[in-house]
Amino acid sequence: MPGHVHVVDDDASFRTAIERRLTLAGYKVATYPSAQQLLDCPPDENEPSCILLDVRIPGLSGPELQGRLSALGSTLPIVFLTGHADTPTTVRAIKAGAEDFLTKPVESKELLGAIERAMARHAITRGEQHRLEEMRALLSTLTARERQVFGLVVRGKLNKQIAHELGTTERTIKAHRHQVMEKMKVQSLAELVRMAERLGVLS
Repeated sequence: MPGHVHVVDDDASFRTAIERRLTLAGYKVATYPSAQQLLDCPPDENEPSCILLDVRIPGLSGPELQGRLSALGSTLPIVFLTGHADTPTTVRAIKAGAEDFLTKPVESKELLGAIERAMARHAITRGEQHRLEEMRALLSTLTARERQVFGLVVRGKLNKQIAHELGTTERTIKAHRHQVMEKMKVQSLAELVRMAERLGVLS
């Protein structure tokens, strides 16, 4: 699977060697000697990508960079590759969402397998995000009244109950409900409820 691997490691000879290795495997490669350099020039999250990250690097450590990217809302999967693995660090990184935790030196098959899994996961995450953005765009087309009806419909309220709550007629609510279904591009109440859950309308 083609994609972009962002390598963060302070060892220049390692960066050169890993770039050659990954380029031969068909990946585009960007290298960074420090976490700050990656933060200063953040990767494009719209293309299949992952980060190959050392634990001990100058300035921000690998786990600190992982935390910073998470706080920034990054969806890029991280594969740790380090010569300084220990159980607490490994467990903490995996719990924080790392795709894998590898130890130097690493066999090509193991490294490329981890990167391929990370790329696949990133593709799924990007697809889910794209769908969420589409749903948000549809939601933005609803009028204030339609949003009220949407919120009550997905909570299981009947047209009669909604009409009473909003101080209008059942016929008007039916019309708003039809508009909501049309604008949200759904065919069933179940589909509308699933969208509401994804959009946080039910929270």
